[in-house]
Amino acid sequence: METKKITLLYTSDVHGYILPTNYSDHQERALGLAKLATVIKQKRKHDAIILLDNGDLIQGSPFTFYHAKYHSDRPNPMVKVANEMGYTSSVFGNHEFNYGLDYLRSVIEQADFPWLSATVVNKEDNEPAFGKPYLMKEVDGIKIAILGVTTHYIPNWEDPKNIPNLAFVDAVEATKEWVAHIKKEEQPDVCIVSYHGGFERDLETGEPTEPLTGENQGYRMCHEVEGIDILLTGHQHRSIATELNGVTVVQPSNNAQLLGEVSMTLTKESGSWKMTDSKPNLLEVDASIEADQTIVNLVQDLEHKTQEWLDTPIGQMDGDMSITDPLTVRLKEHPFVEFVNKVQMDVANVTISNTALFNNDSPGFPKNVTMRDIVSNYVYPNTLKVVRITGKDIKDALEKSATYFVIDKDGEVAVNPAYMNPKPQHYNYDMWEGIEYELKISNPIGDRVASLNYQGAPINDEQEYDVVMNNYRAGGGGNFTMFQGKPVVKDIPTDMTELIANYIIKQKMIKVSNNSNWKVIK
Repeated sequence: METKKITLLYTSDVHGYILPTNYSDHQERALGLAKLATVIKQKRKHDAIILLDNGDLIQGSPFTFYHAKYHSDRPNPMVKVANEMGYTSSVFGNHEFNYGLDYLRSVIEQADFPWLSATVVNKEDNEPAFGKPYLMKEVDGIKIAILGVTTHYIPNWEDPKNIPNLAFVDAVEATKEWVAHIKKEEQPDVCIVSYHGGFERDLETGEPTEPLTGENQGYRMCHEVEGIDILLTGHQHRSIATELNGVTVVQPSNNAQLLGEVSMTLTKESGSWKMTDSKPNLLEVDASIEADQTIVNLVQDLEHKTQEWLDTPIGQMDGDMSITDPLTVRLKEHPFVEFVNKVQMDVANVTISNTALFNNDSPGFPKNVTMRDIVSNYVYPNTLKVVRITGKDIKDALEKSATYFVIDKDGEVAVNPAYMNPKPQHYNYDMWEGIEYELKISNPIGDRVASLNYQGAPINDEQEYDVVMNNYRAGGGGNFTMFQGKPVVKDIPTDMTELIANYIIKQKMIKVSNNSNWKVIK
């Protein structure tokens, strides 16, 4: 009986990381496409390879931010590298749209490979917006179908001006339709669904791991869509290599720290090929793996310019704005959080603001501030919106943020495990300026706002207030549904990193302050 072996390699959520650095300092890190390229070249020497990307490729690092903001007329560095590495296809991730459609179209035009998605469609005709949703690829005589699918939750996060005339259809329904079409019309030997989305339920128990909003639908796909052999996932930045309901599933973390791998064995039966075995695996990038010099050379010039930009001094802090314990920052107001909120309030000319400490790696600001310090703390390409909401909306938002905490077995306030697994979501806990409040975590969920005042008096549930927040939150991102559909009275389209930098440059010396307008208690 004749057999063949094919190795599927794939990346997801690379987020603009090519060189082995996270840009917070000059230390080498075990990540980046340059290191993965070394692994992939070794694999190609021995195996028949197909290399795919699963989305969120072009955005997410200071390197790609610098290109998009200052050198967008130059060839896209992520596409240059992906072309050199020999990708077969990529899927649109939600962050592909962050820099607008003109930027994205230039990326598509420069790519030597197709970008796929069955769920990103034109509003007027519901047809795939950027060409075919799937690709047929023959490898060593084996017919492989690759269907691209993007989480349809994008309108809940993305600035509408970045996705004009686009619609995003239900990922499960689109996958059902297109897998059935592919099976009938193409009769592939292997059907791969590359889904920029993750899992909404525990893979073993089936219990929900998040609100079932439709953001992640991988569990449903494995149980409801017939004909999928391999489901490649992403978006959640998890590390997964397993099988679910007979479907091989993989997810390779983020920032090119891992390379997803599926080793396929195909057997010829009655004149046709059938996949008889598939082994999922995650290949780790460690310190022993050297960055591929060809890849490094492709981006060296832009990398040098990025590093110079990051090390440009822009102002000073008069006082301590460093962060040593992120939990403490979230329990009682910290000067850094107050500063970010004050920047937002100053730019928007309003008296109420909210923001988040996005992750546990934020170092705060040193005495002498550079662009590197700003992008190390403010890691997302957010813009600002001023939303008109009621006092009840503010209270509801605080109650939602209060679910970030639990009382642990020692009787102390701790982070709710739901905000840590399946992926960290520290960015979904907001801290406010311009109001005074106290959250009491020993109270039942939904009744944790122990006090809430505005300008010395209790907030009026019916009164309207103008609040500045980032565009992700203003659209209801993080399941802050109380903000969805509310009037946007001002749109500030400048990236927050630029707003922070401009504020510091203008002030030159920032007086560090902390008015302690809120706190979290047991």
